[in-house]
Amino acid sequence: MTKFHVLGFPRVGAQRELKWALESYWAGNSTQNDLLNTAAALRAANWQRQLDAGVDYLTVGDFALYDHVLNTSYLLGHLPERARHAHNPVDQLFLAARGRTPCGCSASASEMTKWFDTNYHYLVPECSVQDEFRLQPDVLLQEVREAKALGKPLKAVVLGPLSYLYLANSKDGCERLNLLPRLLPLYSELFALLQAEGVDWLQIDEPILVLDLPAPWQQAFEPAYHSLRNNGLNLLLGTYFGALDDNLHLALSLPVQGLHVDLVSAPQQLQPILDRIGPYKVLSAGVIDGRNIWRADLKAAQELVQNAQQQLGERLWLASSCSLLHVPYDVELEAAPQEGVNRWLSFAQQKLQELALLRAALDDEQVLHSHAWQEQQARVQERRTSLLVHKAPVKQRAAQAAAQSWQRTSPFAQRAQAQQQRWQLPLFPTTTIGSFPQTDEVRQLRRRFRAGELDTAAYEQGLEQTLLETLRIQEQIGLDVLVHGEAERTDMVEYFGEQLDGIAVTRNGWVQSYGSRCVKPPVIFGDIERPQAMTVRWSRFAQQHSSKPVKGMLTGPVTILKWAFVRDDQPWSATAYQLAAVLRDEVLDLQAAGIGMIQVDEPALREALPLRKAAHPAYLHWAVNSFRYAVSAVDDSTQIHTHMCYADFDDILPAIEGMDADVITLETARSANKLLTTLAQTPYRNGIGPGVYDIHSPNIPAQADMLGILRGTLAVVPAANVWVNPDCGLKTRRWVEVIPALEAMVQAAADLRIEAAQKGVGQANANALERA
Repeated sequence: MTKFHVLGFPRVGAQRELKWALESYWAGNSTQNDLLNTAAALRAANWQRQLDAGVDYLTVGDFALYDHVLNTSYLLGHLPERARHAHNPVDQLFLAARGRTPCGCSASASEMTKWFDTNYHYLVPECSVQDEFRLQPDVLLQEVREAKALGKPLKAVVLGPLSYLYLANSKDGCERLNLLPRLLPLYSELFALLQAEGVDWLQIDEPILVLDLPAPWQQAFEPAYHSLRNNGLNLLLGTYFGALDDNLHLALSLPVQGLHVDLVSAPQQLQPILDRIGPYKVLSAGVIDGRNIWRADLKAAQELVQNAQQQLGERLWLASSCSLLHVPYDVELEAAPQEGVNRWLSFAQQKLQELALLRAALDDEQVLHSHAWQEQQARVQERRTSLLVHKAPVKQRAAQAAAQSWQRTSPFAQRAQAQQQRWQLPLFPTTTIGSFPQTDEVRQLRRRFRAGELDTAAYEQGLEQTLLETLRIQEQIGLDVLVHGEAERTDMVEYFGEQLDGIAVTRNGWVQSYGSRCVKPPVIFGDIERPQAMTVRWSRFAQQHSSKPVKGMLTGPVTILKWAFVRDDQPWSATAYQLAAVLRDEVLDLQAAGIGMIQVDEPALREALPLRKAAHPAYLHWAVNSFRYAVSAVDDSTQIHTHMCYADFDDILPAIEGMDADVITLETARSANKLLTTLAQTPYRNGIGPGVYDIHSPNIPAQADMLGILRGTLAVVPAANVWVNPDCGLKTRRWVEVIPALEAMVQAAADLRIEAAQKGVGQANANALERA
């Protein structure tokens, strides 16, 4: 009989119970036991869902209070030294992740970046030449014992040793791979403990096997895994997010009992695997999409794995392509976001059901004639032909845009002079990224409006008052370029999804971004149109109430695409150009309304970069060109900003420069040295703002630390091009944290101007621009 399992399950709770428990604990309103009890209840509920669906193995170890990579650092006794002085393991995790614990401990938060090409963030492990490791299995073993009580065979999951080290940062220039011999004995020790607890299988994830690995890392796999063999535990090597390609032979040759592969993103790798797989190895076939939310075409999945079933028999396992962490809990919790769209959706609960149904069909052909099977296929076919999805004029405009190369009328140097003449900004102008704190009052205002307790006029009046207060605070702080604060927006992507045809929003489609931060990605289900202007009303109001420039705020085409659940019936590039077309119309409307600075954020540009380098050029071409299409029609004196955060930029800096934004702001507060090293090697010639304020930590940054980042920037960037700003938007922070942090930032810029004047850098930004 065919088996099925999942690689992981959502952990925030169907109603975001973990989020509320975390934030309550951090605020001091509940105890650590309260938090841990909530976590245990969520794990139990997740396991029960899997049991009810009929999984053959319960997955254990996929849960995390903050992040599974951070959990691995704890498991291996490898948290940063500065985090180990917290009173207990839970607070050590939070000290590393947030730089703050409820008991008052504080330290620098660890760097955070994207998990491969997903929108999930992980805490980057830190390595140094003297690192030692010490197994701390208590958290994992406790979860194993909880699950064992349910009486089902268990499959524990851990991040593999090579992927752990590869995803880490070297803090002192050490070669991370040299630490592997110190790490492997801990894995052997862990295997023995798991076997003693009665664990049947260990899913050991090595997702780096879908990357272009340097030769030393490839060569390290075989001796490493040979040292871990003969441990009495069945090992399932987990790979996902792409094809094994040149690592296929390596993965199949390792002494493990099973291999999981992603057949959603790379179905073409199945036959080569079947040609080479040994006579005893299990193949876990990831045939149900763990990253997107469309009903699965089970007929296509059945046809894909039929040969595998005939060849492997019970050695074929069905699975999600990756952890279901990346999708919401249950479609049944939704009210219809758009007529008919819900019928096409599959969240984690439905994916369990799809796996069960596919298994049943493989084991019994009569299932193909069942109502459940026929209904599933009818919904898949309905989406393919729906008039809600396909609009010929939209497709035609996007195709025409894709056929051209878009550029601003004048080069940056000429535009910069026109913009400086218009705005008369000082050297090192200060600004923020866009959002300001979403207070309880703003959330209550939104809730009352949605509940029908406020009419539109009263709701907008409340937003206007919030906007005016936000402008007043920025002016008092002394910022040079203001934003309206985005009080009207729940999310930088969902807001646009609510206003564009072809995109639906959900009520409870929450997924974890990091820690307690959850997002609700909109659903791009069809061709995209803009019925009316989306942001002009609030941008015009803000600019009318300040003598300083107020940026218009938009989210770029790639980021809307990447941070949504995307239709899978056309190339991403086609959808990107449709989004760029509606943004182009919005940009021109903002300019016509008198908005002279427009920020089009693309934080997902690096995140969406394909994992394999061979695919980079094609992606970067349409990603950059769609951005330029959105912004290229404005006047020289209209200043285009963009923003990127929490990703490694060194390998795409030429593409970022190719976007030709007048100003780009980047995250650097946790990773300044890395960016500055890149800028020294690959100079950036347009305006650039290195983030000097880490907004993902509640800590208020020291002015000296901000100045350090800015001084480092001046060593590699002309002074005339340097802006001063936080890492990201401030929506998740509180005013009591934001105001002193921004005051320190503004003072840092003022101090830097004095230093520049003393060094003769220039008397004014205009003169500096002319010299540059």
